[in-house]
Amino acid sequence: MKLKNNIKLLIAVDGGASSGKTTGSKLIAKKYGMKLLTSGLLYRFIAYKLLKTKKIKFRNLFLKKITKKITSRDLKNRNLFNTEVTEFTSKIAKIKRVRDLLISFQINFTKNRLCIIEGRDIGTVVIPKADIKLFFKCSLNTKARRRLEEYRKVNKKISFNDVKKSIKLRDLIDSKRKISPLKPAKDAVIVDTSKINKRQMLIKLSKIIEKKLKEKYGRNL
Repeated sequence: MKLKNNIKLLIAVDGGASSGKTTGSKLIAKKYGMKLLTSGLLYRFIAYKLLKTKKIKFRNLFLKKITKKITSRDLKNRNLFNTEVTEFTSKIAKIKRVRDLLISFQINFTKNRLCIIEGRDIGTVVIPKADIKLFFKCSLNTKARRRLEEYRKVNKKISFNDVKKSIKLRDLIDSKRKISPLKPAKDAVIVDTSKINKRQMLIKLSKIIEKKLKEKYGRNL
């Protein structure tokens, strides 16, 4: 169901690590023909670049340079999911100048007529006036199983317990940080993915989106 040219829709998707928000966002983007940006990959890319260039990390000019040149290919690098990058991502995500640069990048992305941005502070900070705000959650064990599959693409020896501890720590850090903490927007729709598969997720999300579209544009979509 690709949306017509006269439709404009901006969706903010938030949630903790491996809560299903990326999968859900991809399903929505494909069904409705929307542009998708995963903000977590932006932070992972910055962390990855800083780890590679330790001598100049955190210098403003260097940060500005790498944020301006981020491409879709950069965000597909498998190394962005290694343990070192994951741990460092939480640290740099607390730095205001990093967040400010990446927020500007994300706001610029919303110039697309139909787009979704998913992350941890999208509905609360980046695009608080989004048409739809979704907040994904699920059980810790489910999160760990999902993320384990990703990590084993680059590290065959990583254990389930290690992944579980890493996710628990990441969500704790993100929810407790002073700048842009992980939390649902007041008007967000909560989506629990603990016990649903992709098909069920798409059905659930489609109902939310199509209800909003009818409210905004009427029945002739």
